[in-house]
Amino acid sequence: MPDLQKMRNIGIMAHIDAGKTTTSERILYYTGKIHRIGEIDDGAATMDWMQQEQERGITICSAATTTYWKDYQINLIDTPGHVDFTAEVERSLRVLDGAVAVLCAVGGVQPQTETVWRQADTYRVPRICFVNKMDRIGADFFGAMEDVREKFGALPVALQVPIGAESNFEGVIDLLKMKEYRFDPADEGETIIESEIDASRLEQAKEWHEKLLDEICGGNDELAELYLMGEEVSIEQIKAEIRRRTINREIVPFLCGSARKNCAVQPLIDAVIDYLPCPTEVPAATAFHTKKEENIEISCNPDAKAPVGLVFKIQYDREMGALCYVRMYAGKIKTGEQVFNVGKKKRERVNRILRMHSNKSEAVESVEAGDIAVFIGLKLAQTGDTLSNESYPVLLEDMHFPEPVISVAIEPASLSEKDKLTETLQILSREDPTFTSREDSETGQVIISGMGELHIDVLATRMKDDFKVEARIGAPQVTYRESITATAEHSETFEKTIGGKENTAGITIKVEPAERGQGNEYIYAAGRTAEIPEEILDAIKSGITNSFASGIQYGYMCADVKVTVTAIKYDELTASTFAFEACAVAAFDNACRKASPELLEPVMNLDILCPKEFVGDAMSQVTQRGGIISSLESKPSTEVIHAQSPMAKMFGFSTSLRSVTQGRASFSMEFSHFQVKPGGLGSIY
Repeated sequence: MPDLQKMRNIGIMAHIDAGKTTTSERILYYTGKIHRIGEIDDGAATMDWMQQEQERGITICSAATTTYWKDYQINLIDTPGHVDFTAEVERSLRVLDGAVAVLCAVGGVQPQTETVWRQADTYRVPRICFVNKMDRIGADFFGAMEDVREKFGALPVALQVPIGAESNFEGVIDLLKMKEYRFDPADEGETIIESEIDASRLEQAKEWHEKLLDEICGGNDELAELYLMGEEVSIEQIKAEIRRRTINREIVPFLCGSARKNCAVQPLIDAVIDYLPCPTEVPAATAFHTKKEENIEISCNPDAKAPVGLVFKIQYDREMGALCYVRMYAGKIKTGEQVFNVGKKKRERVNRILRMHSNKSEAVESVEAGDIAVFIGLKLAQTGDTLSNESYPVLLEDMHFPEPVISVAIEPASLSEKDKLTETLQILSREDPTFTSREDSETGQVIISGMGELHIDVLATRMKDDFKVEARIGAPQVTYRESITATAEHSETFEKTIGGKENTAGITIKVEPAERGQGNEYIYAAGRTAEIPEEILDAIKSGITNSFASGIQYGYMCADVKVTVTAIKYDELTASTFAFEACAVAAFDNACRKASPELLEPVMNLDILCPKEFVGDAMSQVTQRGGIISSLESKPSTEVIHAQSPMAKMFGFSTSLRSVTQGRASFSMEFSHFQVKPGGLGSIY
């Protein structure tokens, strides 16, 4: 039975290419989990186990592993940095207790760093920062700290300062112990050489040591008194205060090093143990009790009567089927036990429980509150589902995923491949909540949608290589949305005789536009009586919520539509769930057509990193595509252009940007919002 005080659930998060996977690889090596360091550049990184990750040199799936350091169990998740895989980061942060934000010493806070930082704020995740790549030209530890202070309003606290920088980077000065640490390259940095601080660096070290004491003691009356009286404050007292304030998200401890050069990773692992919370130190999880219809708090208690776990990721394995990654919040689940999927209202059996190490695993007998494990045997579970039992039906808060913005048509190479393609699409959409597929009612084509061209390309390659599906894929198209601009009310009746039995239903609904970006909303306000069965109400809800996906005029998904059921006509003798569901679909369709429907197009946030001499050319590329430049940010070696542009105009932008900047500019793009498309659908053609 693991000791919760000695457990850390942490994730590594950062912008693409900041060195997350390299840092994870070093953590696994120094904790003895692997015996040889795998390099991303060689396609040999342990955490990038997927073939495509090795070929492309990027992380696509968040890989989970368990390792041990000084009697502490660390459940580590390495998350992707590319914006197209932001859902992987979102679902990892939802279940983590702490995070290590890896910053590039040259780039500082980059666009995707901002995205993951905001996600960590949403889920109230305490974090420490590791400024990586201190050996690179242009490395600036203090600049990265200032960047975090300015952009996030966070309070960075340096626990180390670097010895040298760029090609002269040698190691770190520990500001608590006031010692210099170097890492012997002869044994891949495993031997740590401790020495007194050199006289040439002593003044700077003392200055930062005083800043550290000022900041830490200033927030604690007892320590402040000792400090002001000139008495010594012990390292243990300082560490305890740093830990308390980190967990409360008042400060962000800063460390530095070079993971690629095996320099200063062990102090980072120590900082994870010293300053990030154990499962019992984070706020209780909020859940909705479906019977009591109220929010409750679930504290991390292995001895709770009912187990509560969240499925935060699903990964398909050719031999074992669906691997469901579960974070336990309360109680205990054993191998072979039945669990209740609260959202699906179905029982399922946990055939096996595994502890994962990247894509390898070991079987365990049980998993309890605070821990992360993989369940095998759950056939219905999807990302975001809560597992418990019937006596305690609680739903943990939903995860929010961004909207897919790019679609392509896909068709099987032959009729015999059709069923295989359908099955593969179901598996992939169960794995990835930002990947959707639907059949176009007019053309009969299957349309798949994702977060960007790379996302679609990765999924298409997986279909071909992993699932052996032969399919033809069309050119990317923008995913539009439909909404309404007015309020309308509509009453619908349904009467049909099937097999000699009369089926009737009557519904009155009101549709109105919701605030842009709020999402679709369903409200039942027709009153409840004992004679109306629950399944009839479920059928109405199902009919309307399914209609959100099928659109109003063009078949695109609805966005920001609020539907209120104001009255229903129920006859006990002729009512049926089928009649009410069909009636709800027709009512929604007719009401929305009355409410001045409109077409929305996705607008993207664009961040271009560009050398100063090419700024004008890069900006003109954006404005030519209908983009609006919002700001320009100067960094020591580059300029960062912040802009917004309609997604439809961004195809081929990468090639154009490279050609006008001699291949020296790069950009990242993420979804911002939907806006009304001028000219409607006609302007697309």
